[in-house]
Amino acid sequence: MIKPWNEWDLDALAAHTRLVGFDLDNTLANSKLPMKPQMASRFAELTRRIPVAVITGGRYSLVVSQILDVLEDRAILANLHLMPTSGTRYLRWNGHEWSCVFSHDLDADQRARAAASLERHAREQGLWFEHVWGERIEDRGSQITFSVLGQQAPLEAKQAFDPTGELKERLARAVADDLPDLKVHAGGYTSVDVAGRGIDKAFAIRELAACTGIQVADIVFVGDRMTPGGNDYPAAEAGAMGVAVSCPADTIRFVDGLLERLPEWHPEQSPRQA
Repeated sequence: MIKPWNEWDLDALAAHTRLVGFDLDNTLANSKLPMKPQMASRFAELTRRIPVAVITGGRYSLVVSQILDVLEDRAILANLHLMPTSGTRYLRWNGHEWSCVFSHDLDADQRARAAASLERHAREQGLWFEHVWGERIEDRGSQITFSVLGQQAPLEAKQAFDPTGELKERLARAVADDLPDLKVHAGGYTSVDVAGRGIDKAFAIRELAACTGIQVADIVFVGDRMTPGGNDYPAAEAGAMGVAVSCPADTIRFVDGLLERLPEWHPEQSPRQA
């Protein structure tokens, strides 16, 4: 089930939820930027109430710069589950550092074929622009991501570029024909991702449930792209409770409502990494 953040019965939701998961860009933080202090404070407090997961298409280094580097010391890191590159990697705090539970990396041949196909079809379809913001094709190990406007493009440019999603969907279909052994899907506002077959946020939610022992139906997932074709939609398709937001301000309001209803609890707290 998917509802906008302000249409959920928060009393019922809080009573039923055992883990809260979040998308990152444009949900917890503006694209590629750190969480703002008001979000970082609430995020830290939420880890003191309930297990929290971050499932993002971005690589781990962005999770560090956007979340971990600005997270308040009172956050309970042992209550935090990190799943970058659409859940192809899963990291947990072991009391001293973030350790990798699993990583489903592509092999060298798969990564090379994906990058070559993305560039060729982008050029053919007029989507290989002379001036972009940052890197176009990013090798994330477990995922190859093509960003039409570049990895560092401003949010306003991304949102205005392909509002219907038609251009990136056309590119994804062409690349998928070249890579039958891989999964190709339109990711964010201007991106196309290539990963192992069956890898998306539905996979991540199911893996998270298996690793934690929490039923998928007891997981809330909050994201800004919760409509069919959006990269957060598969989490709800897998059976999680989908909370649709349009920006971090919506997420703050939703989290405030949860914090009013979730009691603080005190698991053994591991020391925060220096």
